[in-house]
Amino acid sequence: MDRPRDAAILARMTRTARRRFTREMTSVVDGIAFAGVGPVLLHVYDPPAGGMWVDDVIPGKLAALDRHTGETQWLSPCEIGYGRGFGAGLGSENDVIVLGPSSQGHRIVRMALANGELIGVGEIEAFDEAHVAGDICICVTPRRIIAYASTAMEEAWEYSRPGERYHHIARNGQSVYVVFTHQASRKQGVIRLSAQDGEFQEEVLSASLPVIHGIAVNGDGLVLLTRDLHAALPREVVTQYLVELSRRDDNAAGDTLSLLALTLTSTPGDAPLWYEILSTARDDEVPEVSIAADSGKLYLVRGAILEVRDTLTGRMLGDWAVPGLDESVAWQVSQGAGLVAEETRVSVYELPA
Repeated sequence: MDRPRDAAILARMTRTARRRFTREMTSVVDGIAFAGVGPVLLHVYDPPAGGMWVDDVIPGKLAALDRHTGETQWLSPCEIGYGRGFGAGLGSENDVIVLGPSSQGHRIVRMALANGELIGVGEIEAFDEAHVAGDICICVTPRRIIAYASTAMEEAWEYSRPGERYHHIARNGQSVYVVFTHQASRKQGVIRLSAQDGEFQEEVLSASLPVIHGIAVNGDGLVLLTRDLHAALPREVVTQYLVELSRRDDNAAGDTLSLLALTLTSTPGDAPLWYEILSTARDDEVPEVSIAADSGKLYLVRGAILEVRDTLTGRMLGDWAVPGLDESVAWQVSQGAGLVAEETRVSVYELPA
């Protein structure tokens, strides 16, 4: 483990996040959606007895919980089941949009926000990751980025380029940021597309990093969870980075986990907004970390600790111990509240950073 860093966090940790509510679930949670308004959305399924199921997809259900009390507003069978790929969010017509596998291939589904009634179903391509919004739902496949109109449930645009594979996406306004691998070099970088038509806008970061574990964006910047920053930094920043790296004493295996923050209009060679080396421990001892961004803040999870930084400067704003976070299947932050989903328990916490 990255002991010196973790010990420092725990030493200054004086707060446990205040729980708004906790709900025990009779089904297994495998997907969540939590917007700035509206209910908490949970996708759940009932595992078959003995864990055996003939089809590739286990039937699912969608639940809507009151965001303040956790009371169930409705629970409805859902065309989307448990399997590869999931995305959900609020539509623009008092509806809920859900994407994922079904018994008849991958689908996009519209359900009434008021009661979960099925409105419509469309067929889509199998995907690994999705971003759902009221105008379009953007899906990541290894070879293509595909956008579907949320209301019409039809393909709106697609993007692909020879020699690239795609992994993660993040959206801010009319910009879509995509993590890609350059297949010849096997290095990863970031490109920016137009959310309106999928047109290539620019290369944000050239394919120079060995891996990008995660991407988060808001109006103040774009943050990557990565490692070995050396090749991605401009010459005037590299010296400072190497000095900081040499001062680390947590096993000193090199930069094995780090944050890199870029401007929304960054291009290759630009100086970053900031960076931070999170770990220099050996690969098998690097802590498990994930990130998300909301309302000008970057949220970072390691274990049961949720850290909050200013996206623009990287300044630490606070940290909380969040019960269940270290065992969560998914988590999200929206408007100062954190949703934590364990397999059969869902909680919302206040995060007044």
